[in-house]
Amino acid sequence: MIEIIPTKIKDCDISVPGSKSYTHRIIIAAALSDGVCKINNDLRSEDTVFTGSALEQMGIKMEQHLDYVIVHGASGKFKPCSEPVYLGNSGTSMRLMTGVAALGEGLYTLTGTERMHQRPIVDLIDSLSRLGVCAKAVNDGCPPVEIKGRNIKGGSVPIKCDISSQFLSSLLLIAPYTRKGLEITVTAGPVSKPYIDMTIDVMEKFGVKVKRDGYEFFKVQGGQIYKSGEYNVEPDLSQASYFWAAGAITGAKVKVKGVKKNSIQGDLRLTDVFAAMGCKVSYENDGISVAGGNLEGIEVDMSDMPDMVPTLAVVAAFAKGTTEIKNVAHLKAKESDRLGAVANELTKMGIAVSSSDSGLIIQGGQPKGVSINTYNDHRIAMSFAIAGLSTPGVLIQNEKCVDKSFPNFWEVFQGFYK
Repeated sequence: MIEIIPTKIKDCDISVPGSKSYTHRIIIAAALSDGVCKINNDLRSEDTVFTGSALEQMGIKMEQHLDYVIVHGASGKFKPCSEPVYLGNSGTSMRLMTGVAALGEGLYTLTGTERMHQRPIVDLIDSLSRLGVCAKAVNDGCPPVEIKGRNIKGGSVPIKCDISSQFLSSLLLIAPYTRKGLEITVTAGPVSKPYIDMTIDVMEKFGVKVKRDGYEFFKVQGGQIYKSGEYNVEPDLSQASYFWAAGAITGAKVKVKGVKKNSIQGDLRLTDVFAAMGCKVSYENDGISVAGGNLEGIEVDMSDMPDMVPTLAVVAAFAKGTTEIKNVAHLKAKESDRLGAVANELTKMGIAVSSSDSGLIIQGGQPKGVSINTYNDHRIAMSFAIAGLSTPGVLIQNEKCVDKSFPNFWEVFQGFYK
């Protein structure tokens, strides 16, 4: 447990690690590539280590250096795994590696934590099965997953993405290594659209062409190869959000360095939300800053940046009036039930919150200090830590859960406010 000590925040610049979402995708594309890849600024966190370790277990050689990693691509070929592939509670690893395993040789079992065994993956399994892959989710549509790798013919396939856009990303990443390619039709959703753009951005940087019609239809020709080379991971805007939120709550100007206004990461739009609430947002040559003002509640659709809901909810607790967060039903299937978790902890802090299956309504006020249950969810821990900058008595339980995405968060955070 760690106690957050309120303090006067000075204007400051912050650096955050490389993007978790980009790191997953770039490491996988590198493993699928035709040779040696150097990846700069990759994130070393619990989740990305699960993806890297899974690839190594499947025969991919990786060399870790201080601020880069070398990945030896195997042109879409993977070795059998006699032992289960453990992926913890990394939903991204589970979903993306399920597709990768379909390209492999022999039977793969992908497993994880008890919470992972409650997170649905049946829609991806159904689509792989339609492609002739022997695949099943053995726990009532949830992991563990059993995949029998094969030479996938390809063709046309539907996919439901109203729970996670990662189901689509999983198919897209392996599509070049199917014989006929894939034509993918999205039949529900997708949620979290910017993450689809991110997947396609990585594919195209590695030399793979993707044709698309919005977010409804995608075509990738078979026989394409991910090209080896040197690739960079940009800063993680999910991690940037906590420091922007600190600026919003305290009134200080907090700049996150290295962030660009044209980033594909959907979480960048949180700066627009903060501006609508009364913050001053500055797009500068070396980063983006947020400085708080007289915060006002707003109504906002967060379907394309669901990971930002806990961050926004904490800021909303300090705003005047009501904030309504809409269209985020898929948050119930994250590392925790994030809608329930956020509502529970804000209520403990004396903030009036009502939750539904698809959103939250938060009445701003004067949060009081309490001990925060993090539900072993990194985003709950980091978001509620920000509340402690203005509210005495905030304690964060199980603070090490931040290792999942931001292992040195407390070091950066404490250096920021002490």
